[in-house]
Amino acid sequence: MTSHLPFLLHAAAKVPTPTRRAPQALTSKIDVVLGIAAWAGTAAGVAGVLITGTMMAISMKRGESSEHMSRLGMVLGGCVLVATAGPLVSFVFA
Repeated sequence: MTSHLPFLLHAAAKVPTPTRRAPQALTSKIDVVLGIAAWAGTAAGVAGVLITGTMMAISMKRGESSEHMSRLGMVLGGCVLVATAGPLVSFVFA
């Protein structure tokens, strides 16, 4: 076992350490796709809040009671998830 020690040390010294740089053409395209996805998520969150508010107003005018607050909570939870997705990924992988 001790005769293999110099070989193992030499092999361990030659392990490459790659950099974390993607090609510029790839990063620009990924940035565009992520920007569109972020915009769509924000638009969907705003639309969800508006639709839920409209449904709440219609139900109140009719005198009906329903579970709109749980829907509003889910929509707002989704908005928080969309808003924190980028910073959360940056924190975990940076």
